[in-house]
Amino acid sequence: MGVGVIGVGFWGRNHARVLNELDEAELLAVCDVDRRRAEEVARAYGADAYTDSSELLRREDIEAVTICTWSTVLASEAEKALRAGKHVFVEKPMADGVQKAKRLVELAEEADLILAVGLITRFNPGFVRVKELVGEGRIGDVLTLMAERISRWPRRPWDVGVVKDLAIHDLDAMVDLLGELPETIYARVNKVMRPDLDDRATIVLVFPGSRVGLIEANWLTPYKIRRLRIVGTEGSLNLDYLSQRISLEGGGGESLLPGEWREPLLLELQHFVRCVLDGREPLVTGRDGLLALALCEAAFISSSRGSPVQVRDVLRGLGLGNEFSAPGEM
Repeated sequence: MGVGVIGVGFWGRNHARVLNELDEAELLAVCDVDRRRAEEVARAYGADAYTDSSELLRREDIEAVTICTWSTVLASEAEKALRAGKHVFVEKPMADGVQKAKRLVELAEEADLILAVGLITRFNPGFVRVKELVGEGRIGDVLTLMAERISRWPRRPWDVGVVKDLAIHDLDAMVDLLGELPETIYARVNKVMRPDLDDRATIVLVFPGSRVGLIEANWLTPYKIRRLRIVGTEGSLNLDYLSQRISLEGGGGESLLPGEWREPLLLELQHFVRCVLDGREPLVTGRDGLLALALCEAAFISSSRGSPVQVRDVLRGLGLGNEFSAPGEM
C-alpha cells in the first residue's frame, strides 16, 4: 500500500522510519513546510519530497497518509486528506478544538474512509497485557487507577499544553480499561513556566461504581516517568510504560510478569496499514479521539470553575450530547 507522511519534524521522522520498515506499506512521499527537512527525510528512505501537501494528496498511488504536523493544523491537513479520498492516521490531539475533530469524524464516515487517531498508549504491549489481566479478574474489582506522566518541557516546539499532549493518553486509557465514561471530572490545570501553555495538570475522574482515576501530568519534573497503577479488591498492577515492565502485587507479595518489549509506534502504524488493507475499523477510531479531546475540554472547564463538572453536561455543552449514547459508544 502506498503511503505518505505529512509533517516530518520530531515525531513525523519516526513515522517515516517505521512505515519504511513495514512489509505491508511502501513509503512513497513525505511533506513538510521546511523543504530542507522534507528532502533530508525523503532521501533517507527513497521517497519523494513535497512542501505542499495538496500536491502529495493528488497522487493516485498514495492510498493513505499519516499526519504529524503542529496540533493547530492537524485538523485542516486531515480534512484535506479525507476530501482527497485518502485514509488518514492523525496524531493526537487530532484537532485544537472539539468541533474540528467532530467534523473529521463526519467526513470520514460520509466518505467511508478510515480515520485513526494516534493514542499510542493503547498499543503499548504492557498496557495491552494489563488490560487483559484486569479483564481476567486478576486483581478483583478495580477501585482506583493512578497515572503519572511527568518530565521536563519537551525540547521540540509545541503548540498545545500538557493536558492535550500528555494527559490525553491517560484519559483515553482509563476509559478504555473500564469500558465506561467517567461521570464527573475535577481538575486543576496550571501555567507555571509559561503564560500561554498549561504545563501541570491533576485530574480526578469518578466512574460508575465509585471507581476513581487520578492523573498527574507535568512538564516540570526533572526526570521522566510514564507509569500506571491499578488497585483492585484482590491486588494491584503496576506498569512502567517505558520499560513495559508489569508487576503484580497480592497477598503473596510482589512478582514481575514476563513480557517482551516491542515498539508501540511500529505496532500502531502496522495496525493502521492492515486496517486499510483489510477494510476494518481501527482500534482507536476518530470517535475515540473525539472523546479523548472532549474529556480534555472537560478538565479545562473544571479547572476554570474550580469545581467538578458532570461529563454528560460538558458533552452536551460541546454539542456532543447524542454522540456518546452508551459506555464505549459514540
